[in-house]
Amino acid sequence: MTEEIFRNDSYVKSCEATVVSVDEDGVELDRTVFYATGGGQPGDFGVLRKEDGQEIQITDTRKLRDSGRHVHVPVEGAPALGIGEKVVAEIDWDRRHRLMRMHTALHLLCSAVEGGVTGGQIGPDKSRLDFDLQDTTLDKEAISAELNRMVNEDKPLSTSWISDEEMAANADLVRTMSVKPPSGSGRVRLMKIEGIDLQPCGGTHVARTGEIGPLRVGKIENKGKHNRRINIHLVDD
Repeated sequence: MTEEIFRNDSYVKSCEATVVSVDEDGVELDRTVFYATGGGQPGDFGVLRKEDGQEIQITDTRKLRDSGRHVHVPVEGAPALGIGEKVVAEIDWDRRHRLMRMHTALHLLCSAVEGGVTGGQIGPDKSRLDFDLQDTTLDKEAISAELNRMVNEDKPLSTSWISDEEMAANADLVRTMSVKPPSGSGRVRLMKIEGIDLQPCGGTHVARTGEIGPLRVGKIENKGKHNRRINIHLVDD
């Protein structure tokens, strides 16, 4: 299995790696800093740099359901890679950092709105969560104010790990009704925002809420009898 460096440090931008396999699905490395699509967060873009200086542009990163392989999807016509070849894997940091800010902001939104999360999507420009809510009036300005209050508190984030069995015994930690926690490997990573949020999450996040920057709530949409979709944006967009 690929060593996923980003699980322990979201700020590592590049790493040396060895090509394990190459096929129609993509390039598999022995280790990587590239996050694979999952939990509503899209996979990383970037480059694999060969020893001769040639660059293979990576346009997506995926974890295959059937095998669990972590593959980097190259642009069509990219230079060929061979098994055992050494490369430097480097992510598109500007895009990743925006996704880190957005993903952390959605944890704040989870705390600001009382209700089960039925879906979500993270993007570098706009992100959203869907909530299971009945007879609830959502105040866009009030939610924006609460989100920015938590940003301005500059709370630290930290991670810890529990076993799959402990996760199963603490189902109340799971806020997402549509996405299962990242279990199956024997342990589950918990993401904690001090005094604000604690839940299982395998995504990438910033170190402190202040790093998110100012937020604004966009459209609040009805998506079914109980579903309410809240869109958020980084103010520097």
